[in-house]
Amino acid sequence: MEDIMTITPLGSGQEVGRSCHLLTFRGTTIMLDCGIHPGYDGIAGLPFFDRVDPEQVDVLLVTHFHLDHAASLPYFTERTKFKGRIFMTHPTKAVIRLLLGDYLRLMTMKKGAGGELSQDDDVLYTEAELQSCVDKIELIDYHQTIDLNLPSGLKFHALNAGHVLGAAMFFIEIGGRSVLYTGDYSMEEDRHLMAAELPRYHTSPDVLIVESTYGVQVHASRAEREARFTGTIERIVSGGGRCLIPVFALGRAQELLLILDEYWKDHPHLQSIPIYYASKMASRALRVYQTYANMMNARIRSQMDLGNPFSFSHIRNLKSIDVNTFDDRGPSVVFASPGMLQSGVSRQLFDRWASDPKNGCLIAGYAVEHTLAKEIMSQPKEVVTMEGRRQPLNCLVDYVSFSAHVDFVQNRDFITSVNPTNIILVHGAKEEMGRLKGALMLQYNKLPENKRPTIAMPPNEVEVKLIFTRRRSAKVMGKLAETPADDNDDQVEESKAKAVVEPREGDAVRGILVTQQNSSKIVAPEDLSTYTPLRVGSVSSRLHVPFVGKIETLRMFLGEMFRDIEETREDNETDVDGADDEGVVTFSIGSQVKVIAGKTKGVATVEWDCSPVGDVIADSLVALIMHAQSSAASIRLTGRPCRHRSKKAREGDLENQATAEEHLRAVHQALSDQFLSVEATYEARKGTFEVKLDANDNASEESNGLVCTATVEFENILDGTAKVTVECEDEKLTANVRGCVQNVVAASAPIAMD
Repeated sequence: MEDIMTITPLGSGQEVGRSCHLLTFRGTTIMLDCGIHPGYDGIAGLPFFDRVDPEQVDVLLVTHFHLDHAASLPYFTERTKFKGRIFMTHPTKAVIRLLLGDYLRLMTMKKGAGGELSQDDDVLYTEAELQSCVDKIELIDYHQTIDLNLPSGLKFHALNAGHVLGAAMFFIEIGGRSVLYTGDYSMEEDRHLMAAELPRYHTSPDVLIVESTYGVQVHASRAEREARFTGTIERIVSGGGRCLIPVFALGRAQELLLILDEYWKDHPHLQSIPIYYASKMASRALRVYQTYANMMNARIRSQMDLGNPFSFSHIRNLKSIDVNTFDDRGPSVVFASPGMLQSGVSRQLFDRWASDPKNGCLIAGYAVEHTLAKEIMSQPKEVVTMEGRRQPLNCLVDYVSFSAHVDFVQNRDFITSVNPTNIILVHGAKEEMGRLKGALMLQYNKLPENKRPTIAMPPNEVEVKLIFTRRRSAKVMGKLAETPADDNDDQVEESKAKAVVEPREGDAVRGILVTQQNSSKIVAPEDLSTYTPLRVGSVSSRLHVPFVGKIETLRMFLGEMFRDIEETREDNETDVDGADDEGVVTFSIGSQVKVIAGKTKGVATVEWDCSPVGDVIADSLVALIMHAQSSAASIRLTGRPCRHRSKKAREGDLENQATAEEHLRAVHQALSDQFLSVEATYEARKGTFEVKLDANDNASEESNGLVCTATVEFENILDGTAKVTVECEDEKLTANVRGCVQNVVAASAPIAMD
């Protein structure tokens, strides 16, 4: 049977911006990220939600707080019929509330509504809708596995992506297949964040959905980029100019602030020049970073023991800034949002400073197509201000990448390490994505064809369909995954310090097979509650069987059928006429079933714990009890007993002798069925059988015939043990006769309840 996995980019397919991907498999739909395109306003910037039925989306996973990955979230949750669940990390939720609140303010300000929220399409949600959306968000920690108990068996966990604080990759297991979605990730540790981690303790994913922002570009070294960044700023301010650094309020801004504050400390001649962090969220953003310092790298964690690394010595926070009254007569450095120069303080300052050649604008992150930040990187002679007038672009424009995306070498090495079966490239311009795909295909062409992954780079709204054959496998877990070391095992010498060795191929496994949500596992009964939501229970049954015979009769019949019966006796406290003199007798057949007689007149009680074996034994006991009161032996034993001891003993011997004779006759019948001539003589518990074989019936023609004599003597008729001897000149005939006799003796013996 085959299943089809469908992956559809609703955004960031052959583009950067409005990351949103739809994954459908085995009846479950997952949405990965829900961003906006920074180059478009209002509805135009949304992902292509018209291609999806929001009611069918079971879960929405958000990798990090950047607007191009999260800003459409309130619109999708509040203005569509989406009823699913939303997951993100703790820092992501904390920052999203701040960023989306600021984004709402900018949308409203750009609409020119004078602070009143607009219901027009250009304003995607209200403050109340934003709060309602945030209230629906559920949290996930790194390495925490979430199981939604869906029929497809969907479960997922988050891995550190290194891109910004709280950024996560999602490793998804669904329908017996696995998908790794990287979102934006960085493999380089910086001043405050750790590098992304590789998924461990998992086999290679079936599908890798990976960013391709920089295509085949290779970043300069971090030291080189920092030197160029600080050197450009120093050159601008030393010439009396003002340096604008457009950034998003949170993310790369904190990294750049750490770099510049450290540079100012090391260069006293610059300390008279102010550095401003112009953001309404400045202080709140830094509090968030302080709160989650434990999720940053070792450098920040060690500094937190001494003080607050985000308490800057040479950077001033500006909660509000009026560009018209801002004193910019001297040189200064201003970090202002948003990073794409589309609106807000960064755009206002750019419009004011762009015509002065002493000033500079330093783009420190990735610039998305159709934004002013991307436009000015091509050094046009004129730009259009927010008021719509044209003005010359005379200021210095430079670009130094601190965007925390992987370059080609880092991306290629990550993909190679993960070793996926299928690769889906997203979040990259068409040209860059195409170059990356070509470079990867060139690399994989060196492998055998059956080991090459498929590589796709779908545009928006184009489905990628992957066909998978359903896997039929089960994980062996708990005690069953370990086997006692064998003294003859070659591994014993290496495993002396261990109590167990790993099982090997071909070893038998006995346990309980549990299949839940397309995932099967085999566990020992005692491990059932540990590895599954199931618990071991038992059902006890009690059956009252009419029995008017004597307990002695029942004892005899049980003894003939079962071996090693435990018998306990107690006085009958109830004064019942005709109750058995022996009191209440309990016969325990192994650990499975009990028969209680003498407690109630005319009734024998069968008790057992329900199980395949217990049910079979109980059924046989019911039949045995019914037979015990209707057979000839029952009538003879239930008559009035004689008080003469010697005669009673003789009667017991005669009974045992009769039973032995029945078993000997069964041996005779079995031999007669196999051989033409069998003569039998019986003496008490002993039987002698003479098997004659004509010469023509045997391979040997030297004698006129063969005679084989078999002797069977029952030593203890109660447990069915017998001494068997066979004498014959022909070894083959001897073996055949012995085997036949031993099989009959074993079959007639009471059943051992081990």
